[in-house]
Amino acid sequence: MRLTDLRGSARTSACVRRVLLLLTTAVLALAQPADAPKFEVADVHASPHTLRPQPAGPFYGDGRYELQTLNMLDLIHTAYGVDPERVYGGPNWLEIERFDVIAKASKGSNAESRKLMLQALLADRFKLVFHNDNKPMPAYGLTVAKSGKLQESGGAGETGCNFKVESAPQQPQQAPNPGGPPPSITMPVLSYTCHNTTMAAFAANFSSIPAGPNLDNKPVVDQTGLNGVYDFSFQYTPTIPAGANITVIGQQHPFADVLEKELGLKLQLTTAPLPVIMVDSVQTPTPNSPDVAKAFPPPPTEFDVAEIKPSPAAPAGGGRGGTMTMPEIKNGRVIVPGITLQNLIMAAWGLNSPDELVGAPKWLNSDRFDLIAKAPPGVALGDLMAQNNRSMPINIKALEPMLRALLAERFKLTVHTEQKPMEAYSLVAVKPKLQKSDPTARTRWNEGPAPDGKDPRKANPILGRLVTCQNVTMAQFAELLPGIAPGYIHNEVLDKTGLEGGWNFTLSFSGNGFQAGGGGGRGGDGAPGPPSGAAAEASDPSGGLSLLDALQKQVGLKLEMQKRPLPVLVIDHIEQKPTDN
Repeated sequence: MRLTDLRGSARTSACVRRVLLLLTTAVLALAQPADAPKFEVADVHASPHTLRPQPAGPFYGDGRYELQTLNMLDLIHTAYGVDPERVYGGPNWLEIERFDVIAKASKGSNAESRKLMLQALLADRFKLVFHNDNKPMPAYGLTVAKSGKLQESGGAGETGCNFKVESAPQQPQQAPNPGGPPPSITMPVLSYTCHNTTMAAFAANFSSIPAGPNLDNKPVVDQTGLNGVYDFSFQYTPTIPAGANITVIGQQHPFADVLEKELGLKLQLTTAPLPVIMVDSVQTPTPNSPDVAKAFPPPPTEFDVAEIKPSPAAPAGGGRGGTMTMPEIKNGRVIVPGITLQNLIMAAWGLNSPDELVGAPKWLNSDRFDLIAKAPPGVALGDLMAQNNRSMPINIKALEPMLRALLAERFKLTVHTEQKPMEAYSLVAVKPKLQKSDPTARTRWNEGPAPDGKDPRKANPILGRLVTCQNVTMAQFAELLPGIAPGYIHNEVLDKTGLEGGWNFTLSFSGNGFQAGGGGGRGGDGAPGPPSGAAAEASDPSGGLSLLDALQKQVGLKLEMQKRPLPVLVIDHIEQKPTDN
């Protein structure tokens, strides 16, 4: 049972007034004074190829600033705080090309001054020029469903909204047996309370309501016509992701029902003029200066000090459905609780699937360990100054060589890489049902409906995934598929369609594990699924549709399983118990 999908979208900000302010700041920032802060030196280059590229950073430590695998929209968002969905114009590669930035900032810098440095870098190295504008865009309108439900406040006291968990979720401790019923869960009850709040402010902050309605990255605009300030509070249960393979027990309080019954409000799809930024011009980065190679020596390969020991509270489970424990940094220390050696090895070598690890003993994915380590100075683990030294995700890439050295020293691990014939998918054309794209349109894929607004998930919620592709070549689509559907695809996909040019199309399918009966313990689409050689499951009587079936039925493409040589990591030797600390 995974609850990660119950989190609210942290990326989407619907606050129109805040965006207006940010856009104004962004435009003014283009005319930076000569003494505006700049990085001392910067290495900007195309990101190395990865199976599932994920933007990471900014990371900062001891003057070293890092961004990893960011496209231009991510870079603009990091530098200016503008939501990527609000960026229009520019060349068609804006969302598909990815870059790494490694820079030196003065040790007296802070998070805000480093944003200004990044702004200067985008103008200097990418020649970025943009302006602010307004554009009619799909949005949700907050409207009055039943008048008289809200009572105006007196205007005294604090202003704003807060969130609280009234009751925690109750769920099984053990995963269901393969072939058995899906796991059941009693959902938590959440409360949201606002004081002296206008409807405009309530609408603008909808995306920050934890586990609230699925807005598909659309903003909420106030269309109530109510001009007063109000006190109100309501309780609700989290929105279940469409197609989630769980059984919810107990009473539910759906957000939309509570909004209408208790507050007399409702959300309706609409179109509204919203502030955007228009990219006038941008180019791929200019070459690095000769000083760059001297400025950035090879990163450290060992921790200053590290303690690893058996975990006293090793969680039950493991196997392919086990959870990858994510490292954190707190008070300058790397903390990794309850991790298996399999996951530690996968993190150290950047593996995407256990299938890429050969020669692993059975205990490698059952014995768990706690790791606490301190990295050497100058390693950009996380932007402590931006996060007030709280616990945060860290720079996994910087940890990889240190983890390898630790495993070799403490577990006597020796490995080698080789090519091994493995089953992997090739993309072929059967009866293509694709729309030819405007070649100047931006190359992109996104989760959600196409511009026509059609959303098959409303009629059939088990089709929880809706992917829209625009001006995507078949070679690009094959490369994107492992990131689009990681629960189905664990290796690179080869394009064998023979189709040239860019295409527009949509795919509506169910996350892996949608089948009635629990799907044999498989996870959702974001989780590890069946072995890479496993046959695709057929459509389900419940109305579910696998990725493979959806590809063939909806766009006339097919994923065929074939054997071809792929790189694997072979374990030559490993000891079950670590040497003493």
